[in-house]
Amino acid sequence: MGTPLFAVASLKALVEAGTQIVGVVTSPDKPAGRGMHLHKSAVKEYAEAQNLNLLQPEKLKNVDFLTQLKDLRADLQVVVAFRMLPEVVWNMPALGTINVHASLLPQYRGAAPINWAIINGESETGVTTFKLKHEIDTGDILLQKKIEITQTDNAGTIHDKLMIAGAQLLIDTIAGLTDESIIETPQSKVDYLKLKHAPKIFKDDLFIDWNKSTNEIINLIRGLAPYPTAHATLQGKLIKIFKAHAEYTTSKVVTGTIETDHKHYLRIAAANGWIYLDQIQMEGKKQMPIEDFLRGFRLIV
Repeated sequence: MGTPLFAVASLKALVEAGTQIVGVVTSPDKPAGRGMHLHKSAVKEYAEAQNLNLLQPEKLKNVDFLTQLKDLRADLQVVVAFRMLPEVVWNMPALGTINVHASLLPQYRGAAPINWAIINGESETGVTTFKLKHEIDTGDILLQKKIEITQTDNAGTIHDKLMIAGAQLLIDTIAGLTDESIIETPQSKVDYLKLKHAPKIFKDDLFIDWNKSTNEIINLIRGLAPYPTAHATLQGKLIKIFKAHAEYTTSKVVTGTIETDHKHYLRIAAANGWIYLDQIQMEGKKQMPIEDFLRGFRLIV
């Protein structure tokens, strides 16, 4: 059960491991683009290419869908980047339902674990396989694998690393469940005051607060790149910032101050230094390096 590209890697790993896949569940086709043509999910495209049995329910409590799902007689259900399941679905198979989650649970439960780990300045993250239960991302942990977050990583690069790591962890998890070598670890003993959460990212979360430190701002930019990207305004125009670097300074400059040589750099003052914009996109324009942007935009400082 999955929808985006992140889930395809796990499905592909299952196919290549020779697992008997009795069904693939993904979201219904949705209209997208200027022509609003129906768009298939990445999981559907792969499943069709492999001639796998495909289900696309509008509602997961639909009686016809539940009947179809039960008739598959699956031993185990696997969920990767899908929507919340009702108990009647996740409790159906004999071995239950397992999920591949892009964080080291119990930290970063929620919809955007990759983004928030980088935004919060973590030096590592990882993937977790766990058993589904009522409360989201709280089931017993099966296996985990850690991944380093380097200073050059952003949400896109970590997504790709965790996508590959998660696929392999899934295969290891199924092998462990098959030979009964996995010891399930409950998440019940958790200090909730120390938990970091990963809620869905909304529009207000995208805008840079220039009163924050250079580290905080750079982490926000990295954590939102390449999508949905950090936002700012420049002469009343919305800009998306894909890449930037910082210069620390002890000199006091009013936060939000803009400086540029109109050729090579555009920098904005933060609480303890400067943020140099490297790759940006202004509304209605394409993404470009800052040098190209400065050649075509008259900036009044």
